[in-house]
Formats: sequence, structure tokens, C-alpha cells
Amino acid sequence: MSHELEVRTIAKITARLVPFLVICYFVAYLDRVNVGFAALTMNQDLGLSQTAFGFGAGIFFVAYFIFEVPSNLLLERFGARRWIARIMLSWGVLSGLMACLPWISRVTGLGHETTFYVLRVLLGAAEAGFFPGIIFYLTLWFPAEYRARIVGYFMAAIPLSTVISAPVSGVLLYLHGGFGLAGWQWLFLIEAIPAVILAVVVFFYLTDRPEDAGWLARDEQEWLSRRLLVERRQREASRTYTVSEVLFDRRVISLSLIYFGAVATNYGLSFFLPQIVKAFGLNTFLTTLVSAAPYLVGVIGMVWWGRRSDRAAERTYHAAIPLLVASGGLVLAVLVADPSLKMVAFCIAGFGIFACLPVFWTLPTAFLSGAAAAAGIAVVNSIGNLAGFAGPFAMGWLRDQTGSYTDGLLLLAGLGIVAMGIVLGIGHDTALERAPSGEHAAMRE
Repeated sequence: MSHELEVRTIAKITARLVPFLVICYFVAYLDRVNVGFAALTMNQDLGLSQTAFGFGAGIFFVAYFIFEVPSNLLLERFGARRWIARIMLSWGVLSGLMACLPWISRVTGLGHETTFYVLRVLLGAAEAGFFPGIIFYLTLWFPAEYRARIVGYFMAAIPLSTVISAPVSGVLLYLHGGFGLAGWQWLFLIEAIPAVILAVVVFFYLTDRPEDAGWLARDEQEWLSRRLLVERRQREASRTYTVSEVLFDRRVISLSLIYFGAVATNYGLSFFLPQIVKAFGLNTFLTTLVSAAPYLVGVIGMVWWGRRSDRAAERTYHAAIPLLVASGGLVLAVLVADPSLKMVAFCIAGFGIFACLPVFWTLPTAFLSGAAAAAGIAVVNSIGNLAGFAGPFAMGWLRDQTGSYTDGLLLLAGLGIVAMGIVLGIGHDTALERAPSGEHAAMRE
């Protein structure tokens, strides 16, 4: 009976929350990386160098870093429903304003480069807290042994957004000239609309905590609350963290460095892959279509690898191996000249880049809880996402200096190897993720 109740409860929560959160993150990631596709024509229109584009694409994450922890603490205080709705509305508006960049530049007297940087900073500040907020939110609904697969489902929106949006962005770029707007302006305008609409839906659809879930039966609410309480007690029996302790904890900092390496491989590649592929001699639409291939492989890897980690009840090697695969794929892409083989190498890298992510996020949530979890997840994500600035900027700068993407890809591969070494070095206590013996005791209390 207890097993049947568990299966029924998890299935109901998954069906209620995960598809909707995937859609929200799909839109978030779409608005984050569409600048990479816009660059196919925007850079020339605005006179942006590769260095300037890389700096502007990456400076988003500096603002993201500054506002991440405060945003996640406010989410923990005010609830996901209100705070995530606020985040989505503000970033949707600012993403749409990217289409107005030339007009804003003329009105303010700022150059195109400066205006580009300012808008990207504001967009980063607006979106700060969304991803770590969702990761924290999932810990309020799913026991630890389900988290790799659930985070995998949720984060599948990252590669999926590119698989779907790449050809869509390619089509939107062909709207060039409509109502006097360039294709890249139409791209920003149209792809910003879903975020504004979803902000309203989030406010009315999400439920902050299990005890507020009228869509769960009473026995389902009680089972979930008890199970999560037992897991929290087990974590806190090992060690209870305050918010200030989390900010300087050695393990949290180590996890931040691991995530830095993982994020660098992701964004360093994603912002420049369309331009690498276009150099094969393809037109704009085929470029966006071919660029989606590594992300399709990434969707498969993310879901399958996360489920595999949960079934095996193992985290360390399931986080380390994909980082090795990602680095190997990037090195292979440098070594081969044939465009077809190069895309195979990028697909291998795509598998590793995305398969690592859902397993990685089980590591901080295994030993942090409550406000400390909100702060710790935000610290890891904010420091790690500084690589979203460093990776694209380094790729752009090295491309301008050398005329090739080779050194940039090798740098990303090296960061992936370093991250793998840290994963293996810190290890992971899977006992912190389970409390089967204590659950029955909690049920009697």
C-alpha cells in the first residue's frame, strides 16, 4: 500500500508540475540563447566584432551573478508562484526590447556596442534566480531519489529549446524588411511574447508547497510531507547550515567550480556554434537546422543519463564521465576538418555537456535544505554561470586574435577536464539522499 501511494503521488506531481516547468524553462533558455542566432545577421548590421559580441553575450551572466542569491532568498520567502511570475514578466519585456536596440542607441546617444551591453546586463538582472529557484522548488516536491530524472526532464528544455528554436529562428531571420525591421529584430520580438504570457499563467497555476496542493489527495499530501521531512532531518542530523555558512562552505565552492566548467562548455559552444556551422558554406536556414543536431543528442543524453543515475543510486561517476565525454568531443572537433565529422564530434560533446547537468544538481540538494538550500543552490549557479560570461568572451577574443575557433574549443575542453577532476576529488555520500528506515518512524510521530 505504501509503495502504491508513493508511485501514485510522484506520478501526479510529475504530471502536474514537470511539463509546465519544462515549457517555462524552454522559453527562458530560448530568450537567453536566441542572441546566438540573431548574431548571424545582427553583428553585421550593428558593426559588432566577435570580441564585442562575445563580451555582450556573456555580460548577461555578470548581472545574473550579482542578483542570483538575493533573488533565490526572496523566492524562498515569498513563494515560487509570485516570484517566478515576476521574473518571467521582466525578462520577457527586456528580451523584446533587444529588437529596439538601434532606436534606443539613437535616442540615448550611446553606441550600438554600449546599448547591446546595457540591455544584456538588464536581461541578466531580470532573469536572475529563475533556474536556481526552480531547482529549489523541485526539492520541495520530490524526494531525493527521484531528483536526477526529474531535473533531467526539466533541464531537457535547454537542448530542446535549441532543437526547436533553431529552425524557427532561421525562419524569423527571413522576415527581414517586414515593417522596416530586420530579421533579427523580428526574432527578438516574437520570441519574447511567450515569456510575458506565461508570467500570468505561472501566477495562477503553480502551487508553492505540498500542503497547499488541493489537487493532491489527503493521503498523498501526508505521505509527501512526511517523506520530505524525514530526508530533511537526515541531512540536518549530518550538519545544519546557516545561509552565511553556505556562502563560504568548501563543498559549495567546489561545486561552484565544477559547474563553472560545465557551463563554460555549454555557453562557449552554444553562442558560437551557429557561426562555426555557417562557415561550412551553408545558408542561414540550413545553418540553424544543422546547429540543432548536438542539442537533439543532448536531450536524449540528459533524460537517459539522469534516469540511469537514479536507478544506480550513484552520482560521482555519473557526473564525471559526461564531462570527460564533452571534453573529448570538443577536442575531436578540433582535430577533424571534414564538416560532417566535425558535427559528429559536436554531437558527442553535446551528449556529455547535457548528460552531466541533471546528475550534478543532485549533489548540492543532497546536503542542503530550507533557506540554506535556496542560498547554496543560488551560490553554485551564480558562480558557475560566470562561465557564461568567461566562455563566450574567451571564444570571441581568441577568434579575433587567431582567426580560428581552435584555441577557444581547446580552452573549453580543458575546463571540462578540470571540472571532472574536482567531481572525483570531492566525492558524494549517497546515504544523505535516502531515509528509508526513518520514514516509518516519522509516520508514527
